[in-house]
Amino acid sequence: MQITAVPVPRLRFSLHSRFGARLPDFITLMKPRVMVLAVFTAVVGLMIAPSRLDPLLGATAILAIAAGAGAAGVLNMWCDADVDALMTRTAGRPIPRGKISRTEALVFGLVLACSAVIILALALNINAAALLAFAIFFYVIVYTMWLKRQTPQNIVIGGAAGALPPVIGWTAATGQIAAEPLILFLIIFLWTPPHFWSLSLTRADEYARARIPMLPVVAGTIATTRQILIYSILLLPISILPCAFGFAGPLFGTFAVLSGAILIVLAFRLHGCMGKNRRAAQRLFAFSILYLFVLFAALLLSNIATRWSSALLPPAESSLTSSSKDKTPAGLLQTRANSTSLN
Repeated sequence: MQITAVPVPRLRFSLHSRFGARLPDFITLMKPRVMVLAVFTAVVGLMIAPSRLDPLLGATAILAIAAGAGAAGVLNMWCDADVDALMTRTAGRPIPRGKISRTEALVFGLVLACSAVIILALALNINAAALLAFAIFFYVIVYTMWLKRQTPQNIVIGGAAGALPPVIGWTAATGQIAAEPLILFLIIFLWTPPHFWSLSLTRADEYARARIPMLPVVAGTIATTRQILIYSILLLPISILPCAFGFAGPLFGTFAVLSGAILIVLAFRLHGCMGKNRRAAQRLFAFSILYLFVLFAALLLSNIATRWSSALLPPAESSLTSSSKDKTPAGLLQTRANSTSLN
């Protein structure tokens, strides 16, 4: 028996090796650190929704939202390649370094975005898919291409895109928008200015060189720290709204008050030094990331604790509790009738 060696083209191996070598650069384009926080808030929105999803559908929704968030990051870097090359913080990104071309980034971002929206529409519902598509559009077209280069309020208005993930998660589970996810949207919306403006204070010279009208560049550091303080103060009462609306318990309320108070103290200190203390700005920026993670983790744990306590409550006690809460005339009459029949 004769064995014939079939030559395998080296091109196939070279393509695989080249793709493997460039994979980390494509992942970097997706802004994984930003994506993780956005996806986490979406997961919380999905988990606290009243509807229970099949685990496979839930995982599909999370992956689609993650892909959508990653696509927004890719398209943001594609659009901002010229600006990124002028700033020290972003000059090491794949496109300015020549690791990935702008055409490759554009194709990758569009394919990722379209795939995420289509999968979410087919696997879950069209409303969640529409919200995801709108979030990507708003972040790339409205914020990156327009607001970022035109107005110092770019972060305030553009923050709407980053505040949508919990709404998308909730809608993926229920098929509709409700008051609860809109409150979560408002929390992230008010959190965004202190978070990004504290970072921009440490990079004001770079933004000026790139001609990006961030608030410290246009209005100065004192005005920026004043705005950071105002938004931090406004955020505290808004962050307690989940307790007022009944979809969060005392655990969440405790964390919301404590973390909100710390954020205000850091904002006061930054305002006191008129934004000239770089370390104070860095501390506020670092804590703002922890703040959002802790707040949403506490919301998730609070909901889990409430569901466990409801599940462990005996049926008779649950029935008596619901009866005692019924203070309507019909409810009182029914309670008296039950009492008479038992006697």
